[in-house]
Amino acid sequence: MNTLHDRFAGPARAALPRLTPAESAVVLRELERLERSARPGAVLDGRSPGPLLDGLRALAGEVPERLYTDSADVLLRMHEIAGSGNLQSNLSSLPLVRACFELGLVPDGGEGGPAELIVGRGHIAPAFYAEHYVRGDLPFTPLATLHQGGLTGVVDRELGFRNTMRYSLGVGVAQAVSLAWELTRRGTDRKVVCLAGDGELHEGVAFEALRFAHDVGLTNLVLVVDANAKGIEPLAKPINTGYLAAYLGRLMEADGRDEWAVQAALGALLSLPGPSVLVCRTSKGEHSFRPAARGPARPSFAAGAGRMLARHRERTGREMAVFTPDLAARFGLRGHVPYTNTGLAETLTVGMTLSLPQDTLKVVATDAMYYMDSLSMLTEATTSVRNLLVLAGRSWGAWGGAHNATNLLGLLLHTKVYEPVTAAEFAACLARLGRDPATTHVVSMVDAAFDPPGEDCSADIDSGVWLTPPGVERADAAVVTFGYAGVLVDEANRGLGVPHLHCAALTPRLAPADLAVLRGCRRLLSVEYNGARGGFGEGLRARHLLPVEVHGVRRDIARQVHARQLPLHGMAPDMLRERLARLLESREAGHAPAHA
Repeated sequence: MNTLHDRFAGPARAALPRLTPAESAVVLRELERLERSARPGAVLDGRSPGPLLDGLRALAGEVPERLYTDSADVLLRMHEIAGSGNLQSNLSSLPLVRACFELGLVPDGGEGGPAELIVGRGHIAPAFYAEHYVRGDLPFTPLATLHQGGLTGVVDRELGFRNTMRYSLGVGVAQAVSLAWELTRRGTDRKVVCLAGDGELHEGVAFEALRFAHDVGLTNLVLVVDANAKGIEPLAKPINTGYLAAYLGRLMEADGRDEWAVQAALGALLSLPGPSVLVCRTSKGEHSFRPAARGPARPSFAAGAGRMLARHRERTGREMAVFTPDLAARFGLRGHVPYTNTGLAETLTVGMTLSLPQDTLKVVATDAMYYMDSLSMLTEATTSVRNLLVLAGRSWGAWGGAHNATNLLGLLLHTKVYEPVTAAEFAACLARLGRDPATTHVVSMVDAAFDPPGEDCSADIDSGVWLTPPGVERADAAVVTFGYAGVLVDEANRGLGVPHLHCAALTPRLAPADLAVLRGCRRLLSVEYNGARGGFGEGLRARHLLPVEVHGVRRDIARQVHARQLPLHGMAPDMLRERLARLLESREAGHAPAHA
């Protein structure tokens, strides 16, 4: 089937109710052409669809009408349709993006250009899409699918960028240094331009990359910094231009709100020999786009962490040190507990816990994007720090992420992983840490709003609780869940009555009576919304020799909003209900268990 049709048709049709009449008319015409192009031997604009961006250019040529002529307006509509994203970050860098287009740094399907462009500020990909659109290189249909399964919000080679980013923003500087070093090794003086942000430069990999560029004498790196004085929160201090000049030599500043000033300054640096830095003074508003409120927003479970930590401090009187890499709002820390913002420096965030008093409760409030980048420091901390609590945020949002991240943390030395779904379970995790301070407690914090199940595991956080009891007779079928999956299965199981054992621990210590019930089942299903390979369900099978069928995410979490992740990975309650119904049917038919 046609790649364009497969990727964009479904999300675009789902977006139609959020489009204006003019937008809908254009999208429907574009979709009609996509459907025709899906037929064998069909072509778009006289060309067979090849790479994704080439196919989109061809579609734009067949439907050349432009609904908007200002890329800032396009950005606003993209975010309004998506309902999420980083609009202000994109607007902050839009003059820089426009200057890159004017200087020929953005590939247009041909070869060449004055330099290679690496977009280190990875979440400004929509600014490039918007500028491509007003220049006639993209149709409107993909713009209506941002974060919804069609157009990704971060840079990707598939969509015309020189580089791809997935986790850390700061890795873009390393990608630029890698390319500059390779070009130098080949004997060419072709320059590499890296677009970065002052927030990203806080990350450890950026420091290391710039130090390496200086030490090996790279002469072909041009770093362009969007200096808006904000990461997610305001930066503690303005960007240190002396530090940048010390490593890269020539430094210029420009009004980053003026695309012509940026173009003139960047053009001058490209014509001069040697490495250089262009600091563009810009500004931005709130980090995350929020659609017009239709009532009070329902906070996510993760956003209650600050309040739950405050309650723990009141109960115990414990001294507490809380560190977060710019994620205070994500965890609701402000106004509840004192905290230190390390400014997107995820490795330092963990490192700040290393020499504090043993009895101090040390809290690291971080995110899957960040703890995947700081595993070496986490290993150092888990082997040497007492009373360490890691709040591991899980958003499954537009960035995507590794499906096995929670499992990976469970492999670190002296670590226990939990995913609470009630305040009582969160408190039980903290109480367990108090009893076992030598073990780092990693608490997976779900960044989604949900109704907790009627029961929880707080009485014994390492065991399980029957949300749906097995009854007095032997259970022929049952389901066992880990963390957030228990909430989804609890909703799906209403009216079905499949015995359901919910666990908050990634590696639960099940009671003998519970194991006896599970071992007596003909069919046993485990559901986990982290990662199936080597994770919760397979752990049950290996430790207890249970005949478990594993239902979990088998690939990386896709880069789209959480509401679309559930059906994509077979985790929507209606899909789980069908799976549970089949479990009951096989029980009634007397089938033997099937192994995953």
